[in-house]
Amino acid sequence: MNKKRIVSVVGARPNFMKIAPVLLELSHQSEEFASILVHTGQHYDRAMSEVFFRDLGIKDPDYSLGVGSGSHAVQTAEIMRRFESVCLQEKPELVIVGGDVNSTLACSLTAAKMHIPVAHVEAGLRSFDRTMPEEINRIVTDSISDLLFTTENSANRNLQREGVPEERIHLVGNTMIDSLVRFSGSLNGGPPRVRALSNQQYFLATIHRPSNVDEPAQLSKVIEILEAASELLPVLFVTHPRTRERLGRLERPYRFVEVNEEVREIQPGWIYLLPPLSYLDFLFAMSRTRAVLTDSGGIQEETTYLKIPCLTLRENTERPVTVEVGTNEIVGLDRDRILSGLRNIIAGNWKKASLPPLWDGKAAERIVRVISRCC
Repeated sequence: MNKKRIVSVVGARPNFMKIAPVLLELSHQSEEFASILVHTGQHYDRAMSEVFFRDLGIKDPDYSLGVGSGSHAVQTAEIMRRFESVCLQEKPELVIVGGDVNSTLACSLTAAKMHIPVAHVEAGLRSFDRTMPEEINRIVTDSISDLLFTTENSANRNLQREGVPEERIHLVGNTMIDSLVRFSGSLNGGPPRVRALSNQQYFLATIHRPSNVDEPAQLSKVIEILEAASELLPVLFVTHPRTRERLGRLERPYRFVEVNEEVREIQPGWIYLLPPLSYLDFLFAMSRTRAVLTDSGGIQEETTYLKIPCLTLRENTERPVTVEVGTNEIVGLDRDRILSGLRNIIAGNWKKASLPPLWDGKAAERIVRVISRCC
């Protein structure tokens, strides 16, 4: 029989963890599916891209579009232009996109205009904050997708309110958790960069949202919070390239220590600046931290699964289940609330977490079953 041609798209760091389990499951069904992988190159830095292919065991992409950086409009348009050629050549029965980055929006739009069905992994999440570019990407992608794979019940409700037919919506669980479950056994020895931290206490931070880093005054407020947190425990600050560039513009000297090799000895009162970590390095550091301070959506989910306290430095979240049943709390940039929360965490006073439904490491299996039935 003719194999169903499935094009899966990755482009930015969060995509890799979401799509890798689907690629693995498609490879297990190779008699039914011809799986084609496209890397748009939205994240092109080795630490933000290449290393994830290695860590997650993702095959080399069949197409590397090499788009690189640019404004939202330029990047989205260039991805669309180059992805159209892939679709014309491959003529897929389905395009799979994940998450909410520009690659997600661009490739789903291209496919929809070419009358190719689209499957959206992690559909239906809403922050209800349209100043976030990710929110626009989510809304548009969901509105033109044919199969909408959701991670939590709130996403189903959001899609139903927006008029998406129920037969298109499938609650399958969380493929990011699939990746975490698959590789959790690899953390015991500890990857080289952070192995020495096994017996040390620290907070882990990662901040990259434009609302937190693009304006110097706002970024200074974030860093002052991290400085105050470092008086309780040292802070490991894993920096996105854009965040690192913005830090260089700050005028006031902060208590930073640059770490480019293995992290060994850390002391309270200091913020340790690390470059982007590999997937396994970051999971190891996260699994050993006392708490995470972040504005990342995916990290809210991973800390919930690992039962690690998480303070989200935003005013909203598109992942409410991480607050309702998980370890996450939305704290904005309220310094007093953040420090109070960290003191409670050190004292062992934090809410007990449970796992959201279907966060069991089998989401990709459910996704491929639906695709097999519907495609």
